[in-house]
Amino acid sequence: MQPMKIAGITAAVLLTGGIFAVVHNAGRAQSTDISTYQPTNMSNSKKPSVDELKKTLNAEQFAVTQESATEPPFQNEYWDNHKAGIYLDIVSGKPLFSSLDKFDSSCGWPSFTKPLSGMEVVERTDDSLGMERTEVRSSAADSHLGHVFDDGPADKGGLRYCINSASLKFIPVDEMEKAGYGQYLEPFVKAGLIKTSANSTNTPAKN
Repeated sequence: MQPMKIAGITAAVLLTGGIFAVVHNAGRAQSTDISTYQPTNMSNSKKPSVDELKKTLNAEQFAVTQESATEPPFQNEYWDNHKAGIYLDIVSGKPLFSSLDKFDSSCGWPSFTKPLSGMEVVERTDDSLGMERTEVRSSAADSHLGHVFDDGPADKGGLRYCINSASLKFIPVDEMEKAGYGQYLEPFVKAGLIKTSANSTNTPAKN
């Protein structure tokens, strides 16, 4: 990942040079070309305007998600977050990654072995800055998330989704149901991180 000061160059190359979708193996996220993005895929049926996003996102969140910038390593909100829960697209609110797939890659950014759902994450070839990488974007809001590399844990598929904290919003496992993400709790129940009571409400598991 590159420093934020090169964000302008990166954005210009992405917009003028064209981006082609790629899939490296069947376990990867679904790919699409940038021209196929449809804001109507979002839950509110419309992606917020640039002016709206500038009001709701802080400067770093806007630069990362809308201008393909990169936040500093080891100086971001979730790089060392070890709490159980899910990570949402900061723009659309769509679930993107799970803490169950998060690992310490020592790179200074949140790293995951896979997305929560391949339908919510797309991959595209990024040949900016004189190198070829695979960019990761959200399918609903077209937010720039980060990049995916082939140096992840071999026993988990070998992938490392290196994601900017600024593109994410974390929902702790004990707040997921109240926040409307109860359908994603089953893996946490199986992992013993939360339990289901007799009346079907989910409560944190006790150690």
